[in-house]
Amino acid sequence: MRAFDVMTTSVVTARPDMTIHDAARLFVDNHIGGMPVVDANGEVVGIVSHRDLLHRVENGTGRSKRPWWLEILASSPRDQAARYVKEHGRLVGDVMCDQVISISEDMPLQQIADLMERRHLKRVPVLKDGKLIGIVCRGNLIRALASVEPIVDGRAHDDASLRDAIVREMHGQRWGLPKHSVLVKDGVAHLWGVIESDEEKRAIRVAAEGVPGVKRVESHLLSQGVIPTL
Repeated sequence: MRAFDVMTTSVVTARPDMTIHDAARLFVDNHIGGMPVVDANGEVVGIVSHRDLLHRVENGTGRSKRPWWLEILASSPRDQAARYVKEHGRLVGDVMCDQVISISEDMPLQQIADLMERRHLKRVPVLKDGKLIGIVCRGNLIRALASVEPIVDGRAHDDASLRDAIVREMHGQRWGLPKHSVLVKDGVAHLWGVIESDEEKRAIRVAAEGVPGVKRVESHLLSQGVIPTL
């Protein structure tokens, strides 16, 4: 699946000359947390979100003033100026983020998810020939996941093939178990070995459970440093 398959095409947008109050009303009325900012030529020039309106003098959410000496140590004049504009600016163009990260309509969902995670993004506009045609939010990716039907494998699997499949699933992972640590009997996978963390234990279990045909997983994994009683 690609951006075109999941994006929202009816995009609520703001203008740089829109007031902060009007932008807040758009957030509330449309139940959204952010929107692209588009100029008179249809160019995306920024993104404005709840975060940009979090601290405002109008409703008393402006940041508390710190002692002057602490302010000097904690931030530069540039940071102080930017913070003042966020709290007092009247127009969307004053408070928006003008560093816009956009995607194309044919970008695969895997790349979109990687981009959002790496850049801490909640939404990315979709552009075509420089024009806004949609937006992909985290919610779009979740809805795409919900629309995928789980694979049901009705085939019969012998224990040996299940064991091989579990080992293949973990192959190449630093936490993966060797074949001699995996035993399958009557479709039930038994996992043995010593692991370093709960995360490894969980990953091994998930890998085994995800193999079609495995009825149940029995974990006999021991944490490093734990000595079994004799």
